[in-house]
Amino acid sequence: MSTQLSTRQLGPYQVSAIGLGCMNLSHAYGIPPSEEDANRLLQEAFDLGITHFDSAALYGLGHNETLLGKTFLKKYRQQITLISKGGVGPAEGKRVIDSRPESLRRDVEGSLQRLQTDVIDLYYLHRWDKKVPIEDVIGTLGDFVKEGKVRAIGMSEISAQTLRKGHATFPIAALQTEYSMWSRNPEIALLQACRELGIAFVAFSPLARGFFSESLLAIDQFVEKDIRRGMPRFQAENFDKNIPFYNALKQVANKHHCSLPQLALAWVLHQGNDILVIPGTANLSHLRENVAADQIQLSAQNLQEIDEILQSIPVIGNRYNAVSQSEVDTEQYPT
Repeated sequence: MSTQLSTRQLGPYQVSAIGLGCMNLSHAYGIPPSEEDANRLLQEAFDLGITHFDSAALYGLGHNETLLGKTFLKKYRQQITLISKGGVGPAEGKRVIDSRPESLRRDVEGSLQRLQTDVIDLYYLHRWDKKVPIEDVIGTLGDFVKEGKVRAIGMSEISAQTLRKGHATFPIAALQTEYSMWSRNPEIALLQACRELGIAFVAFSPLARGFFSESLLAIDQFVEKDIRRGMPRFQAENFDKNIPFYNALKQVANKHHCSLPQLALAWVLHQGNDILVIPGTANLSHLRENVAADQIQLSAQNLQEIDEILQSIPVIGNRYNAVSQSEVDTEQYPT
């Protein structure tokens, strides 16, 4: 029996404000859990009240969707909102950004097959292949809605200008990008564009890819395939310079008798009632801790205290390396 979390609007759906980013169950950070452990975590997430489950064709090159479709969705398909993404792999077993209509159709058909479902509730363009006009890309995704393959569409890691162009072609239900106390790029223009257009904003990596852990990360212990190894902020010279930022926010969390991850999630949720978060984890205790952030209330004074820290202690290092940055369309602060 699922418990009750606070809910927010995600396009046509009312879902838990705190969702589950499922990527960690298949790749990216550390060693993925066994199928048994992954299913245990999915079950626990549902029991805790999560109704917003976010997957993608890219995650584990199809593994993540297969994992969800094999057991979990068979039990709860009608009780959850199912999200996936296309436009990046897994073509021929490798990561390829490809927004051509025929490629997107291949992606959505593959996702439906792996998820073992007739329709995906919300389907994002995971990455935009800039060689293909965005109007053509969104037109193709709109066709999937008309054909009944997906119920609503979204976009990920794009700029306010591109979002407006896409929305003018076919209604965009949700926008997904990184947003946290140490990645505030959406505040440049994207959040405002979403609000003007009535588009839900979904924050991925609200825990800063684990930087907002209760204990400081040991970056020298990252496994070989951990994607953070290639991210500038997790390089030793930058990471060490960001420790004062971590320590200052940890002190605030201690004062509020909550964990730093809980403070980080609460901060994002307090930036607007139109914002949802999808922290990912493969750890049951971390999952329970994340969900408990739903109950944390921050006053205007609390938020001002945090904002003073964010303004006075700069985050060192870019969000992505040069190659990864070239693959997204998001606004950047000057460096």
